[in-house]
Amino acid sequence: MTLPLIQPDWPAPAGVRACVTTRLGGVSAPPFGPFNVASHVGDDPQAVAANRARLRALLPAEPVWLEQVHGTAVADADCVTGATADASVARLPGHVCAVLTADCLPVLFCNRQATVVAAAHAGWRGLAGGVLANAVARMGCPPDDILAWLGPAIGPAAFEVGPEVRTAFIDRLPRAQDAFRPGQGDRLFADIYALARLELAQTGVHAVFGGGLCTVGQPGLFHSYRRDGVTGRMASLVWLDRT
Repeated sequence: MTLPLIQPDWPAPAGVRACVTTRLGGVSAPPFGPFNVASHVGDDPQAVAANRARLRALLPAEPVWLEQVHGTAVADADCVTGATADASVARLPGHVCAVLTADCLPVLFCNRQATVVAAAHAGWRGLAGGVLANAVARMGCPPDDILAWLGPAIGPAAFEVGPEVRTAFIDRLPRAQDAFRPGQGDRLFADIYALARLELAQTGVHAVFGGGLCTVGQPGLFHSYRRDGVTGRMASLVWLDRT
């Protein structure tokens, strides 16, 4: 079976490869599947292994799977096989950065010279804490040389939050209030794509693409924790070609 993948719509240079899995093409049973590559959500380990093997067949190496904790740490995918972190950076060809999401925002990075790539998992806590800025800093190149792509995440019509979320962003991001609109009572609707763009702009990264795929609104294509509660995870991956 062909594995359905989303290809980022960004002008990455030759030598940079990236993709995002969907919920299609795997062997996991409901409510995790069919295609789930997360080992921490309660899915059958054999099904997860089979799905990961199907994905691995399309990649130059096993992805560096992270233990994600909604934090801001960045791992070096060139020298670890796993780490507690919410982003990773790679400079060696064939080393695959990966993050798992099911509503949180995956952000993929590369530089224009195709010498470094990164992937970040940006839930609101990590985003407010600076995980994207940390990933950019670890890439070690001028922000003007960096391209970023915002992958599938919970859209602004579905991301209902409390006032503490707005406070967390307004305290550190100018114009963050523009990314929130009123809901019922003290509830708000947040635009996580807009917040990520503001965060990236503050770091000097302005070449930002993507940001239009809502996980909640497309149940046939994407896992969504907010929509389903118990569900699988998509993988967003980026690497440098060996050639």
